[in-house]
Amino acid sequence: MNKIAFITGATAGIGKAIANKLSENNFDVIITGRRGNILDALEKEIKQKYGVRALSLILDVRDREACKTAINKLPEEWKNIDLLVNNAGLAAGLNTIQEGEFEHWDRMIDTNIKGLLNITRLISPLMIAKNQGQIINIGSIAGKEVYPNGNVYCGTKHAVDAITKGMRIDMVQHNIRVTSIDPGMVETEFSIVRFDGDKAKAKQVYEGFTPLFADDIADTVLFVATRPAHVNINDIIIMPTAQASAVIVNKKS
Repeated sequence: MNKIAFITGATAGIGKAIANKLSENNFDVIITGRRGNILDALEKEIKQKYGVRALSLILDVRDREACKTAINKLPEEWKNIDLLVNNAGLAAGLNTIQEGEFEHWDRMIDTNIKGLLNITRLISPLMIAKNQGQIINIGSIAGKEVYPNGNVYCGTKHAVDAITKGMRIDMVQHNIRVTSIDPGMVETEFSIVRFDGDKAKAKQVYEGFTPLFADDIADTVLFVATRPAHVNINDIIIMPTAQASAVIVNKKS
């Protein structure tokens, strides 16, 4: 039997790459996100391309009741979840604290912190019941450092870092491994979302150097997820070669 992975934020970027990478390596996958048409297409692609099982769940991790309903209604054969990848997350805005937009703050806090908590609270008891499992939280270099105008986003990712450490303590008695993967600059929809859809502005973020790509993070997830049962990777910081810290990047152009 293949292991089952539950992946949030699977409609694009890192989440979609993780879904493909795990499927390619004989994981059955539960893929979640808000865009149903993309999820349905990804589910069909995974089944056809990799010959594994795939199940799509349209949900917003911020909506606790919707998450409860979706997970509680999972068919019994899909509740045997071995791996949870808490990937859903975003940055909104790049303002000083005194000029920050409340809507941006709410989106980041509700998605990056509360969304991760909602899903973990619902999935972890299924793992505890069988005394095994693995949780991988996709954090950020913003959870290790604070940079100008990153205030609330950095705060949410610092929270993920602390929650992951606390989660590891709570889960160790249940034989559940917990990992944080903390990327630097990854070229996905991340900056497009941060700049409210301004693609030209987002493109400038990645000009002049080679950033990480979604597949780089997916490869890292696969590595962590395929370690022997006695091995847990607590924390991985992964950066482009050209990036030395959150804000120091060797741009040639």
